[in-house]
Amino acid sequence: MNCKTLEWKNKELILIDQTKLPTEVEFVTLNTLQGVFDSIKDMIVRGAPAIGVTAAYGVAIAANNIAIDTVEEFKTELLKQCEYLETARPTAVNLSWAIHEMEKVVASYMGDSVEELKKQLEEAAIDIHNSDIAINKAIGENLLSLLNDNDTVLTHCNAGALATSEYGTALSPFYLAKEKGMTLKVYADETRPRQQGARLTAFELFNAGVDVTLITDNMAAEVMKEGKINAVIVGCDRIASNGDTANKIGTLGVAILANYFNIPVYIAAPTPTIDMAIATGADIPIEERDGEEITIINGDYVAPKGVKTYNPAFDVTPSELITAIVTEKGIVRAPFKEGLKQLFENK
Repeated sequence: MNCKTLEWKNKELILIDQTKLPTEVEFVTLNTLQGVFDSIKDMIVRGAPAIGVTAAYGVAIAANNIAIDTVEEFKTELLKQCEYLETARPTAVNLSWAIHEMEKVVASYMGDSVEELKKQLEEAAIDIHNSDIAINKAIGENLLSLLNDNDTVLTHCNAGALATSEYGTALSPFYLAKEKGMTLKVYADETRPRQQGARLTAFELFNAGVDVTLITDNMAAEVMKEGKINAVIVGCDRIASNGDTANKIGTLGVAILANYFNIPVYIAAPTPTIDMAIATGADIPIEERDGEEITIINGDYVAPKGVKTYNPAFDVTPSELITAIVTEKGIVRAPFKEGLKQLFENK
């Protein structure tokens, strides 16, 4: 896929509008904090790593728009805006992680030049962006070590190039396999209700020349039963310290099915997505979205108008259903609590 998910240019953030894919490829240019907030909340940008990078640039944009010359007053106003940006979406920990990284730059600055601090914030956001690219590639290499030539992988939602800065997390091994001349096939769940698998995963893999087959969510059990799937790889929005993993709604069902059919389940996890401050998945806040995402498709009601809905955007897969958590620093297997802790101790 040749379209960049996000690009920083002339102190503005350019995003591909993922709400228009796959029928239209359009870009939005952001130069206000509110624009960044709305793009995250309305899912113009989505995927935990991409949200994190966007948030970092959002802080830099907010800083550039604050017309205050006194450093301490500038810091106070910027931190207030950071607090607002953090409320855009609650589940993906990368959002708060990136903002907190930017807040560290603010806290550590001891100079007397607002312009110098603004420059440091922009440089920090660019570093977070470049780090995400390196992380994605490393995750792909580690995932590729778990796969064999001609394997077929099932994935759910989108954790590809569109969800990150480049390569993706769960989809990175497929791009790397093409670079290395290795053959991998992919089955992509459509991922209701937002259909990220159909609109985004199928779009980017198809355009990259990867052998991808799109299925509806309720076909996963059948393709597993038919022996067509060698592994499940999904991304994540937050991982608790015990390995419980929050990802797009439907991931739990896929993991239960995979365990029944003895298929390994791999979580592609950048370390910023791992939240060692929470004990279990029960502590992960789950975003609930507007019910019209379920009842309306392409502007038309597919259910009775006014019917009650329940629309959690994520579910939590317990660690006992997970074969391995694959990070840029290595592959972690059970017991996850000890393994994840070691990741952060071995910096």
